[in-house]
Amino acid sequence: MEYAIALDLGGTAIKAGVYDTTGHQHAVLQIPTPQPAAPDLVLLALADLIEHLDPKRLAPRVGIGVPGVTDRAGRVVKTAINLHQWHHVPLAEQIEQLTRRATVTGNDANCAGLGEAWLGAARGVADALVLTLGTGVGGAVILEGRFFVGYNGAGAELGHIGLNMAGPPCNCGSQGCLEQYVSAPAITRWAGQNPFLLGQLARQGDPVALAQWEQMGRYLGAGLSSLVYIFTPQMIVIGGGVAASHQFFLPSALAELERRVLLPCRVGLTLCPALLGNDAGIAGAARLAFQTFP
Repeated sequence: MEYAIALDLGGTAIKAGVYDTTGHQHAVLQIPTPQPAAPDLVLLALADLIEHLDPKRLAPRVGIGVPGVTDRAGRVVKTAINLHQWHHVPLAEQIEQLTRRATVTGNDANCAGLGEAWLGAARGVADALVLTLGTGVGGAVILEGRFFVGYNGAGAELGHIGLNMAGPPCNCGSQGCLEQYVSAPAITRWAGQNPFLLGQLARQGDPVALAQWEQMGRYLGAGLSSLVYIFTPQMIVIGGGVAASHQFFLPSALAELERRVLLPCRVGLTLCPALLGNDAGIAGAARLAFQTFP
């Protein structure tokens, strides 16, 4: 049996696990991210975590999901705005030097999408889109079982596709991005209620809350329609905190997709909630390691 160590690096915590090629998780551990989360401090924490998880060196490969942009080869973290002074950090090479294990890095949203494609809602599906709706909107494009990154590694920023030329300003510098309509802060802004409370009200049958979730679904469906025309996926998976209320907005999202997208481009398309939760990132990082170092 072959093994991989998977790490999901976040601004406040690092989650790690050991997986085999069947997807079985043999160990899992979470530690706080060093503060400030400077490259040298994080590097040492990652190396210590790897050795702690696998002291017998059964896992010769490592996959790391990072909250930022990596190069196409998965070697260099170009930038990570939620970490301290992360600019062109050769993370894979540095981990290899410290641990003597083959290492690859990938964007955390891409890893989460790959995890859902390997072990979660899109298991067995070759082509899928995965979106996470939370503080922002992350995403992954899975094509033939691998995530798409574009020619320079920065592809699949699905939350920043344009939805409204005259829409609210976005942190990316544009305006009217999908993120400004279906993220948690955006829903709070236009619905006047945060998604958690809005979900509670909807479960109680509140008609205003139900109507607001239906509107959110229409926004999501409109944004997804452009992506469906480009990638014609078999499945779209929706995760993140907002997805806790998926039953109230996925039906209207699917209806909007069906209204906007020609039938030949959406034959067999399904829209469903994610399954792996917080384990999606490390599962995908493990899968990335197995794909890169077979």
